[in-house]
Amino acid sequence: MASIVQTNDLAPSTTTSPWAHKYRGATVEDLDPPPALSSKPTDSISTALMNAYERDYTHLTVVSEDTRALLGYLNIPRLKELLKNGTVKHSDYVENAMQKFRRRGNVYKVITMDTPLEELEAFFNGGVNGNEPQDFAVVTDVSRRFVLGVATKGDLEEFVKRRPA
Repeated sequence: MASIVQTNDLAPSTTTSPWAHKYRGATVEDLDPPPALSSKPTDSISTALMNAYERDYTHLTVVSEDTRALLGYLNIPRLKELLKNGTVKHSDYVENAMQKFRRRGNVYKVITMDTPLEELEAFFNGGVNGNEPQDFAVVTDVSRRFVLGVATKGDLEEFVKRRPA
């Protein structure tokens, strides 16, 4: 039988996140992120915009037509600016406006449905392997084979607002 050895009269302490009181053990799954909506690089920008507007999405993932591998994303507010400035046209392909993921030399933080919300908030703020603040997170399965959804800072803020104190 194993025993716990204590060197003082205090009970063993547990380390908690400064955000633990807000999230109380909740995970990304508790955000109930909507299913991912992905575009292909050869889709027209107008089709991608229409899909984003219909679902009120601010980000769309872009996946390979052949392998369904995650290639990048469309930031809809940024896309509107590109259209306004004439950098791209509605008839252009998504690949002309998408922001590509840099795969070489970068380590990506895997965000799954089981990721604690404290970790997600740290990711948005540039922590937990992040080099800079992020606007959204691509939620995948553990093996990163399937895109399950997209979580945004706004989703996290809404979760805290609707959660009873």
